[in-house]
Amino acid sequence: MRRIAQAPNIAIAALWVDFLRQAGIAASVQRQFLSSVAGELPPDQCLPEIWITHDQQEAQARGLLKDLQSLPQRRWRCACGELVEGGFESCWNCGLAMPA
Repeated sequence: MRRIAQAPNIAIAALWVDFLRQAGIAASVQRQFLSSVAGELPPDQCLPEIWITHDQQEAQARGLLKDLQSLPQRRWRCACGELVEGGFESCWNCGLAMPA
């Protein structure tokens, strides 16, 4: 087993592990419950960690996580004139769906 990353929170850690598992990499979240002792231990030591089971998949796993973290964000202008950024598929202002 090898640690490949620390996640900023348990939700992100779970998403990363699911992403790696879908790619065929056996991965797990460790230290997911240590946030409750932050203060007793240094906070950076209490972050959830992503571990993979097979060391030979380390390069592939790190590459996949790097690609996932650097996805370009979409930006589009709605018919109402609002600029919509991020992963939104409808305008927050008027509710119109993103154009195809």
